[in-house]
Amino acid sequence: MSKVIAVFGAGKGLGASVARRFAREGFGVALVARRKDRLDALVEELKAEGIDVAGFTADLSEPDDVPAVIDAVRDRFGRIDVVEYGPISAEQAFVPAAKLDAGTLRKDSPLLLLTPVEVARAVLPEWIERGDGAFLMTTGASAGHPRPFLSGVGPLMAAARNWLFSLNGEVAEAGIYAGTLSIAAFIARSEMGELAAANVADNGLPETGPLVDPDELAEQYWDMYTRRDRVEQLHPRPQAPQPGIG
Repeated sequence: MSKVIAVFGAGKGLGASVARRFAREGFGVALVARRKDRLDALVEELKAEGIDVAGFTADLSEPDDVPAVIDAVRDRFGRIDVVEYGPISAEQAFVPAAKLDAGTLRKDSPLLLLTPVEVARAVLPEWIERGDGAFLMTTGASAGHPRPFLSGVGPLMAAARNWLFSLNGEVAEAGIYAGTLSIAAFIARSEMGELAAANVADNGLPETGPLVDPDELAEQYWDMYTRRDRVEQLHPRPQAPQPGIG
């Protein structure tokens, strides 16, 4: 039976690239997203490329719905071997820390913190029994490297990052890997990347980085999954200081 990756928050940017990268290695692909019309279109696009793919509609801001989604994926594919979790919605945005309020954190915490915890809880028993599995989580660079005026999603991603590091340390000996790809840029071909860039420009916030090709990020994920030699990968990597400068 082929291995299966479940991509949570699948879209035309990173989700599609991760799906294609793992499918090249023989993985079946389960795509999980909220908007059925966009999800169906992406599924049909990948099917036309010969990928064994199916879509599952779910609102990832509802952690209690996770078990039903996991059951549906298992009913279709028989197993889940890898999870890539990286949803973001138009409702999430950078805000200055001085303007952040409890209501914003409360609203965004299910999608960015509570649901990934529930997804891991749902798949871990299968992975522990099999002695293999991987949980890959996408975060922004502000989760580990806070910057002025770029708060909002960062504190919640930082909490999820903290949990992921602890999780990896607890399950590594069982053959299970947990890692996070921390992205210091906007993602090309991504609706959310375009919206985030517009938010920065409209609000006079500082630039957070260049556009990156989601295919490059998917390649980073494949390398992390196969090597399992670091819990976190920052991309793009910081430039080393040039001799004689600074």
